[in-house]
Amino acid sequence: MNTLKSILVALVLAITTSFYGQTADEIINNYFENTGGKANWEKLDGVTMKGVMKMQGMEIPFEQVMMKDGRQATTIELQGNKMVWGAFDGETYWSRNQMTMEPEKTDSETTENMKKQVKDWPSPFLNYKEKGYTVELIGKETMDGTETFKVKITKDPLLINGQSQPNISHYYFDTENFVPIIIEETINEGPMKGKTIKLSISDYQEVEGLYFPFSQSSEFQSMNFKEFDLNPELEKTLFAFPEGK
Repeated sequence: MNTLKSILVALVLAITTSFYGQTADEIINNYFENTGGKANWEKLDGVTMKGVMKMQGMEIPFEQVMMKDGRQATTIELQGNKMVWGAFDGETYWSRNQMTMEPEKTDSETTENMKKQVKDWPSPFLNYKEKGYTVELIGKETMDGTETFKVKITKDPLLINGQSQPNISHYYFDTENFVPIIIEETINEGPMKGKTIKLSISDYQEVEGLYFPFSQSSEFQSMNFKEFDLNPELEKTLFAFPEGK
């Protein structure tokens, strides 16, 4: 009798695990289908996003470039001056010192973590199995009045102070449209270590057949996008560390 009970429990667990795994993939497949199609996302080589960032009572116009090969750059406008605030050319990651405004290269650990994030383009869920990531459907939750599917994604671990740390995010997909409306991540270092950051994303709009969220906000800042330019042609100097400046 105990043996039969054990077999039944094992079967139930196997079926449940299979169900959740299939459902998580189904949610992800619906997400890509509803936002332009997986094949079209795979063809995307880069994007330039223009908008306004609000933080600490300031409104800062910005332009952010993200490329398939990992290169990225953020340009901002402060008091009428336009400058590249930070960039990554695939090997070197740098940003400006907030006090001196001079460009500084980040430490090797931060740079290595940036290289790992290249696989997240244009979404960590795109071909996630080939990337070595895992996903899990946690269940349904109501977030900000909207019913959602809570999906956990585990990516490559990050290096924090020389130690390997889990790299886990939770995405909340609207059960009606199958698009993420909230992303939660836990801070792994610094004075806010252990705190969960909640990023709300909304206002999905179509751009050349793909749908992008035009609004993102957290407790620290909000970003409202005004324009998306797909597959831009850019000079390599945009991403390079400004040597001698």
